[in-house]
Amino acid sequence: MHTHIMPSGLERLAEIMRDNGLAAVVNLSGGSFGRGLEISEAMAQRLPGLINFYTPNWRGATAPDFGRREAEALERAVKEHGFRGLKIAKILGIGLPDAQGQRVPVDWPELDPLWSKAGELGVPVAIHTGDPKAFWEPVTPANERYDELSVHPGWSYADGSIPPRAVLLAERDRMVAKHPETTFICVHFGSNSEDLDYVTKLLDTYPNVVIDTAARLGEIGRHPPDAVRAFFIKYRKRILFGTDLGLSSQGIMLGSTGADEPTMADVKPFYDAHWRFFEGKERGIPHPTPIQGRWTIDAIDLPDDVLSDVYYDNAARLLKLSP
Repeated sequence: MHTHIMPSGLERLAEIMRDNGLAAVVNLSGGSFGRGLEISEAMAQRLPGLINFYTPNWRGATAPDFGRREAEALERAVKEHGFRGLKIAKILGIGLPDAQGQRVPVDWPELDPLWSKAGELGVPVAIHTGDPKAFWEPVTPANERYDELSVHPGWSYADGSIPPRAVLLAERDRMVAKHPETTFICVHFGSNSEDLDYVTKLLDTYPNVVIDTAARLGEIGRHPPDAVRAFFIKYRKRILFGTDLGLSSQGIMLGSTGADEPTMADVKPFYDAHWRFFEGKERGIPHPTPIQGRWTIDAIDLPDDVLSDVYYDNAARLLKLSP
């Protein structure tokens, strides 16, 4: 789960899949009609194992019946072009304005037809809401994400222009509650990997929620390892392996980007760091994306059957992949 693949990255993706034992990869940047969808479909035809998610064309969000029209587009993408899900970027709740120029909340009623259509089609909605809590804090050396935010100052919300993180998560959770027939993949470990109790409550409260691990092993792995291991075992059927790998003409993204451009030589160590966390027993090991924080993590030594669920089986079941 959870990659962003542009056409220029397709050959590199094939190499990465082969070198790291990846049977399938989900591209959450599948695009919309006339805006990349057709290209993504052609990519999937060229590379077996590449799965696309539809992404709405937000440029039409201020037009009447936007939600209904996007629901119809999703249906076409799924039934006619082989797409397996819907991806909602963090622009919803943060940067999307309505016709009056006001911020659109995550639980915007206009999108109810889209969520309902996903449920009707039996495809999941992968939704990114907000960002790490450090993005709301001043960008100073005291910020634990300073290395990342100093390179990407536009990612910071410290100026107060974006609602508090808790507001965004509450909006998302109301939307999830309103559409129990639809499965929501709350990416980046429920968008609150800093708070294991919160993610536990999220999964206990909403049976239609699953989560992925993309770009959050740094936060996940600094919780007490016994608690994290118990969490993964308890919710083994509702956790999806993800990395936030990005491949484009601009380069490679390994969970995040920084001043130093990754190369293909960095990709296998990136995946190996994931396997080391999930499968090993070591304490104080590096996490996969050091620019996200200068700390180490503790491995959680998951049983083989839990690893199978997290690595592949849960996604295969959710996306209805053939054996």
